[in-house]
Formats: sequence, C-alpha cells, structure tokens
Amino acid sequence: MTDELPGDPSAREELERILRVDHAGEYGATRIYAGQLAVLGASRVGPAIRHMAAQEERHLATFDRLLPERHVRPTALAPVWHVAGYALGAATALLGERAAMACTVAVEEVIDEHYAAQAAALGDREPALKAVIEEFRREELEHRDEGLAHGATEAPAYELLSSAIKAGSRLAIWLSTRI
Repeated sequence: MTDELPGDPSAREELERILRVDHAGEYGATRIYAGQLAVLGASRVGPAIRHMAAQEERHLATFDRLLPERHVRPTALAPVWHVAGYALGAATALLGERAAMACTVAVEEVIDEHYAAQAAALGDREPALKAVIEEFRREELEHRDEGLAHGATEAPAYELLSSAIKAGSRLAIWLSTRI
C-alpha cells in the first residue's frame, strides 16, 4: 500500500521539483545580495553581505552542476528572478542597513522551512542531495543570525516588511517548483 494519491508527483518529478526550485532560490539569493551590495557594499554591513553572497554563489554553483547531471531543466522564471531578486535587494538596502538585514532574515526563515521540509520528504532517498540541502540550510540559518545581529528587527515597519518578503518568497518557491 502506498501513501501516494492520484495526482501526486512521482519520485522523479519530486526530485526535479526539488532541484529546480533550489536552483531558482539560490539564483534569486545571489541577485538579492548583488542588489544589496550595489547600495551597501561600502557600508559597515558590506563585509557581512559579501560573505553571505559568496556562500550563495557556492550554493548556486552546486545546483548549476546538479541540474544537467540529473537532466533537470531550470525554472522558466529565471529572467523574472534575475530582476526581482536584484530589485528586492537594492530596494531594501535603499531603506537602510537594518531593512536589508530584515530582508535577509525574512528570506532565510522561509528557506529554513523549505529546506527542512525537503530533507524530511527525501527521507532515506537521495542521501547525497539530502546532505547538500542540510549543509546549505545550516548556512542559511547563519545568514539569518547575521541579519539579526545587524539589527534586522529594528528596521522600520519590520513586521510588515518581513511578512511581505516572506509571502513573496513563498510564492516564488511555489512558482519555481512548477514552472
């Protein structure tokens, strides 16, 4: 007996969705940090943003390698995430260092939930991919903690800003999984 329901994705489709959405997410993260660095690169948070951006570039390189290895196409929404990620990063940075850090915290909290759900869904399947997801999840949590240490919660309208960014991040995940 199986727990699958009609319409549930096959194991292959589930793997494709995981790889596609994680690639899209890491691409979006590199664009967010690029936007933040364009505005805040010379500020006191510049070194922290550069460090987080470098980790995101490494995450993206991993998924850049995994997609062709696994014969998985990237999301068709990459051009949208190219612009939207940069715009989100630059816009929050223009609101100030704390708003940029609030953006980081909001995105990373959603990614923590997302990666945790993926690792749980993989169970004992795909141990190498699960290890990558868990490693990247730990680094995303470090980014969240870095944002909190730099005053994210003191950003103007923090709750509103955080809620809006989280909603957008969840929508991007849902879309990138499917498109």
